[in-house]
Amino acid sequence: MIHTDNKNMININRLKSRMLEMAQIGKTAKGGVTRLALSEEDKEARKLFIQWMQELGMETRVDDVGNIYGRLEGKDRQAPVVMTGSHLDTVPKGGKFDGVLGVLAALEAMETIRERGIEHTHPIEIVSFTNEEGARFAPQMLGSGVVTGKFSKEYVYEREDADGFHFKNELQKIGFLGEEKDRARHIAAFLELHIEQGPILEAENLSIGIVEGVAGFSWMEVKLSGQSDHSGSTPMTMRKDSLVAASAIIQEISKWAANKKDGTVATVGRIRTTPGIINAVPGQTIFSVDIRHPEADQLDQYKEELKQFIQDMAAKEAIDCSINEIGSNRPVRFSSNIIHVLNDICQEDQLPYKRMISGAGHDAMYINQIADTAMLFVPSVNGKSHCEEEATSWKDIEKGVSVLYKALCRLASE
Repeated sequence: MIHTDNKNMININRLKSRMLEMAQIGKTAKGGVTRLALSEEDKEARKLFIQWMQELGMETRVDDVGNIYGRLEGKDRQAPVVMTGSHLDTVPKGGKFDGVLGVLAALEAMETIRERGIEHTHPIEIVSFTNEEGARFAPQMLGSGVVTGKFSKEYVYEREDADGFHFKNELQKIGFLGEEKDRARHIAAFLELHIEQGPILEAENLSIGIVEGVAGFSWMEVKLSGQSDHSGSTPMTMRKDSLVAASAIIQEISKWAANKKDGTVATVGRIRTTPGIINAVPGQTIFSVDIRHPEADQLDQYKEELKQFIQDMAAKEAIDCSINEIGSNRPVRFSSNIIHVLNDICQEDQLPYKRMISGAGHDAMYINQIADTAMLFVPSVNGKSHCEEEATSWKDIEKGVSVLYKALCRLASE
């Protein structure tokens, strides 16, 4: 059993039990989880989550893109909602903490509020957003995107997975196509607890990260066009090999980002060649570039700088080059009011913490467009996430959920 002292108040053993039970749904051979959005595993997880909420006497509802809500009524039923939560879907062979911790931590916090008879003016709602990961239906964060107007319902309904199945049909199939009138509305504050998915908190021996915002990103597709020739009969000195040019450029992209030393990160995560056979010089190579930075102006500057040096390097190799931006998000800054509440709680409880920027996208970045928003991070062991080895210590989780509970109490009483 994990000791729960009066300072923490929440019941970590109850939360751990629920987390481990949920992790059985879609469990992989190596202890991870595969629970793709709108799959049978997702359906089972959704039903269990709703069951737990209803056992606590919470009002539950589902909206037209499958987002699930549970409500604890406040003294003022008309007051705007204080909301918390995250997502239940995972990537293939993902971990048991990403997303689901934010959902079940919110459930634990709300059960503690109910048990202790804490009075609150504002209603408090828990949410599990649909398709946060984007692993089955691209792009990511479709559920929160519809709620905030980032995506239209029609756009989301038409998304297809790799097998050609449509979002709306799969949502109907699992029985979670609700109504538009049940979407989240009139949100006063939104607070999302999440694992860090990176190494910083663990490296600094800290249990809490107070997230001030989310880095912006630009996704680019680089197309290099040379000449496809026979691999045996074309001399090395007479080749226009697009892949050789790409490999040199990719190495320089990594060095370029590392030399910035200001939080810039750049990643080449996808590459393909044409004709893509063993005995042909690659005539065309297409690769992605993901560049991120927490400041909008700097991101714009670096994006143009990166484009220019890619084009210059391609030109030196007599390779044609085109670069298209295929996705982007501006940097997000979270609510100073909620951040101050989190600061105060950590200082009162003598919990060392770090104010930080999230490099990864989360539902909170969309909700920030319609409500005061912030996030809490707890450490990821060895910085690992989106893998079966993903882990966070229960001691750190207990501290994080305690801060979440106290923050909800304060925000809902304002």
